[in-house]
Amino acid sequence: MDNLITFSITVFTGFFAITNPISNMTVFVSLTQGLDKKTKRDINKRANIIAFIIVTVFVLLGKYIFELFNISIPAFKITGGILIFYIGFEMLQSKQSNVKNIKNVDVDENIAVSPLAIPILAGPGTIVTAMNFVANVQTIHIILVIAIFGFMSLLAYYTFILSDFIVKVVGNNVISVIGKIMGLIIAIIGTGMVITGIKISFQLMS
Repeated sequence: MDNLITFSITVFTGFFAITNPISNMTVFVSLTQGLDKKTKRDINKRANIIAFIIVTVFVLLGKYIFELFNISIPAFKITGGILIFYIGFEMLQSKQSNVKNIKNVDVDENIAVSPLAIPILAGPGTIVTAMNFVANVQTIHIILVIAIFGFMSLLAYYTFILSDFIVKVVGNNVISVIGKIMGLIIAIIGTGMVITGIKISFQLMS
């Protein structure tokens, strides 16, 4: 039971850092500027549902994807860890990660799919993180990962609903600081994945 609680906390922390709803709400505000409340809500709902479906598919089919492309768990953890570390490192430098590039996007309802659902909410980093959590685990862990990401999608949904109000009250500077903290956490998670991958490769796991 304790292991499941620890696992759940780790998964939540990882998802919260990589999806970063607090920082991403500024992106949502900028992308939906000038739209009415109903349209904003529809875009918000659609983006989070699509993101949840995408991550769930990769969580459930991750094992088969590994087998299809003959991907080893250590190779995945090392490569995924490097990717996640890179995203976190760019966030620490206050840069918009290249895997979340949102320039030159037309403001219409299609932004729910791209860039909001992909890659803002369910980008490569999120997918890699999710698949890392379900690599070589039991069914209960897979269910927990899906449930926790579902909770994160709800959290992102309500954060986006309150985004205009929160940005006004908190301010962009505080949100920027939070983004840097999330970047540090993401970089640490990525480093941990690389270390785990190396340990598995050389059979150093205790």
